Amino acid sequence: MISPNTIQQITNRIDIIDIVGEFVKLKKRGTNYIGNCPFHNEKTPSFTVSPTKEIYKCFGCGKSGNSITFLMEHEKYSYVEALRWLAARYNIEIEETETTPEQKQQLLTSESLYIINNFAQKFFSQQLLETEEGKNIALSYLKERGFREDIIHKFQIGYNPDARDTLTKALLANQFNAELLPKTGLVALRNNDELVDNYRNRIIFPIHGNTGKIIGFGARVIGKSDRGPKYINTPENEIYVKSRILYGSYQARMAIDKADECLLVEGYTDVVSLHQAGIENVVASGGTSLTTDQIRLIKKYTNNLTIIYDGDSAGVKAALRGLDMALEEGLNVRLVLIPDNEDPDSYVNKVGVTAFNEFVAKSKKDFILFQLEVMLKEAGTDVSRKSAVVNQIAETLSKINKAEDFTRQQDYIRQCAGLLRIDEAGLTNLVNKYKRDKISKEEKKTVSFDDVNAQLQEGAQPEDVLDDTTRMLVQDEAHERNILRVLLEYGLRSWDETTNMADYIFSELDHFHFETPVLEKLYEEYKSWYTKGLEPTTKSMLYHNDEEIRNLVISISVFPFELSQNWDEVLEGMNIVNRDTSKQDVMMSISYYKLRRIKKMIEENQRDIEHAPIENFRQLLEVHKHLKEAERAITNQLGTVIIK
Repeated sequence: MISPNTIQQITNRIDIIDIVGEFVKLKKRGTNYIGNCPFHNEKTPSFTVSPTKEIYKCFGCGKSGNSITFLMEHEKYSYVEALRWLAARYNIEIEETETTPEQKQQLLTSESLYIINNFAQKFFSQQLLETEEGKNIALSYLKERGFREDIIHKFQIGYNPDARDTLTKALLANQFNAELLPKTGLVALRNNDELVDNYRNRIIFPIHGNTGKIIGFGARVIGKSDRGPKYINTPENEIYVKSRILYGSYQARMAIDKADECLLVEGYTDVVSLHQAGIENVVASGGTSLTTDQIRLIKKYTNNLTIIYDGDSAGVKAALRGLDMALEEGLNVRLVLIPDNEDPDSYVNKVGVTAFNEFVAKSKKDFILFQLEVMLKEAGTDVSRKSAVVNQIAETLSKINKAEDFTRQQDYIRQCAGLLRIDEAGLTNLVNKYKRDKISKEEKKTVSFDDVNAQLQEGAQPEDVLDDTTRMLVQDEAHERNILRVLLEYGLRSWDETTNMADYIFSELDHFHFETPVLEKLYEEYKSWYTKGLEPTTKSMLYHNDEEIRNLVISISVFPFELSQNWDEVLEGMNIVNRDTSKQDVMMSISYYKLRRIKKMIEENQRDIEHAPIENFRQLLEVHKHLKEAERAITNQLGTVIIK
């Protein structure tokens, strides 16, 4: 894990305008910056970035966060990947927390593999573009296939020479660890002691991970050759796990997000050709069945998956493999089969991008219905095979098990029953049987009716049907949030010569507690940081390791409007914008919070009086008297009148 000291160095260096500005065109407005939101389509900018608070907020779609969460949301990085990206940007050396010797060794190996791969990629590119052999053999072949040099640079495509050990010599000359080289797949060990190049006379396709680092390679023969397989891929190691990778996902991530659709093809050249044609929301599976990890990688960007495969029988079978898992993950899967023994690479070059897009749009087939048609065609008139088809399609439909997909499942059952010419109710029962069998196998506990009913009762009610108690709770939360706002904004400022505003707020609220659990949690966390001398502020708490606290700090701190500096020019001498009103803000926030709490205490005490036994009556009256006195003192201070 990355050490807290490194995280602190990173957060201290972060400039949110620098980070967000790399992906969004920002324009200064007042103290903030605005731009079109990168998370939804809009014509009028509603995406606001506050450099002082280190926060972004879209008042259109509601997305908000800090520099780290922006990278996580926009680039689909994990928390650690975002930190490593920032560390690399600001040249901060990453310090790891205490790890076991095994973990340290794994980290060292991983880092070494990245470095070797990076060197190899540069070597391959240089061999392709700057040597006579590369230009005459590999580059000419790529250009014959229609690939432009700009797309070759984009995907960092290269060439490994035909000589026995050109790359190996270069790696050893640069003092890379000889023992690690076979692990990369770039080098093979022959006769127990001889290291030779593994990808000789092949086009090299670097494979990038989520952060853009090269994690492996695919090596393709040039033209047709009997020397070994058409493709050789990196063997699995500490950084390359085939089941978790989709070729081109790093280059396609933003296009997939924008199009809200992922196109899945088989080969590397399919991806490159479609990118060259301007179709960038495309990734490749490498011809293998989709895995759960790959499906979840797609789901990070979109719920819509369109598979574009060859139209031959092998292509159809490849397209259908592993897609039940896609249904379980809630993906909407469509299938497009390329005609005439073409693949996406050759077809887009043959018909052009406009015709290709039109063909894909009109040829999308629903995966489940297509699968059923294929199975029925294979079954023919064989009754037992048709019965097996019914069971198989019922099992497939049982994988659509998310509550929000219930209507979708019912629609599939209706359509499939019609194609199978069987009773719809019978198919529904069979689907439910597969669901029950799965639950039984996984030994899941049966949910009681009471549990289900309780869940159905959860959720916010519309404002116009809130009862008085609920409305009061909403108002209570607003006052509690306001206390946290002034605490975060002014807490470290001086109240007087000996105390800060945080000390004043703590002392004033010593006998009160927040009634909203998550707000109480933030209040106590602030106190804990403050007591330890950690100087909590809006900015520092934005990088808290608890996501709930981070999101709460953002929601408390961000506002859609700000006072224009022009007020101080129009109303000379009033000093409206730049006047320090922090003390008044703190005092009024505390007073209104106390007033609200005392009002609730009075109401509760009055209810107790109505039902109190005679021996407690006098004591409750005394409590009522003290509460009313406290109420009057606060209202006098505020200069307001209580209206019942």
